[in-house]
Amino acid sequence: MPSSSNLMPSLETFAKGAFATAAGISTIGVGLLYYGQNFLIYPSAYPPGSRTEVPSPTDFGLQHEDVNLQAPDGVKIHCFLLMQRKELTNSQATHVDYTDDETDAEFASTRPTIVMFHGNGGNVGHRIPLAKVFYVKMRCNVLMVSYRGYGYSEGSPSEKGLQMDAQTALDFLTSHEHLSKSPIVLYGQSIGGAVSIHLASQNPNTIRALILENTFLSLPRLIPHALPFLSPFTFLCHQKWDSASKLPLIPQTTPILMLSGVRDEVVPREQMQGLWKIRTGDGKTGNGKSRFVEFEFGAHNDTCIQHGYWTTIAEFIASLGQS
Repeated sequence: MPSSSNLMPSLETFAKGAFATAAGISTIGVGLLYYGQNFLIYPSAYPPGSRTEVPSPTDFGLQHEDVNLQAPDGVKIHCFLLMQRKELTNSQATHVDYTDDETDAEFASTRPTIVMFHGNGGNVGHRIPLAKVFYVKMRCNVLMVSYRGYGYSEGSPSEKGLQMDAQTALDFLTSHEHLSKSPIVLYGQSIGGAVSIHLASQNPNTIRALILENTFLSLPRLIPHALPFLSPFTFLCHQKWDSASKLPLIPQTTPILMLSGVRDEVVPREQMQGLWKIRTGDGKTGNGKSRFVEFEFGAHNDTCIQHGYWTTIAEFIASLGQS
């Protein structure tokens, strides 16, 4: 597997394009009032143009399928699906053995499928450089989910709505002719980590593994740490995203990789450490293939370009195929 240093150049554009990943949480002020917080927590129109200008995988030389799904409440969400092929045209693609008589779709069914849940700012197109690493370097299938109210998806974002969107995406995979046979790995950044934890807690026998980056115990528990002066108003936060209570519902046999930026200015590292302690009991040792990795110079939006980040993920994904 290529070293993380070889992957870094392809991620520089992501660091610039997704700087607003947690803009809502980091800018919550006294305006965290009951009826206005959704707008602050889910800044889907920021940076400007995020609702109308969504980069496509084609812009990055990736073949893909535009997938439009309908959630149970009728809201239509847009996704990008990148299915593996036996041979990729990208010269940097990692070679994976295959048999001559299997089709591309059959080959794809043997590869892991990454479901990407992004942070709360920007749109799904800003994360394509990350999907490219999974697709080209690790040879995974990738489903990039655009939450309701983000990018080209309909509706307005909310905790309940994003949870429905995530379940709709998973149902699409489990009913897919070929990808239903593929091990499903959830990759969530920031609030996307909370989405991943919720989805895995509701589908304990379906999710093969989770990769969580810079996520939190819960939104109400994050506020006193990130914005102490708002502590008296925590009770107004009706968007809970209570990962601390849902994490124990995920089987201990499900490997989880937690990635934390020590210099995270939005989600204090103690939040990730708290999730790890809940997962392991003592906060020190892992269970099976689960791991907790900190990146000394990682901030909230650039942990993904830190040295060793992608090597760590590649090793974790490779370990899933081992007995």
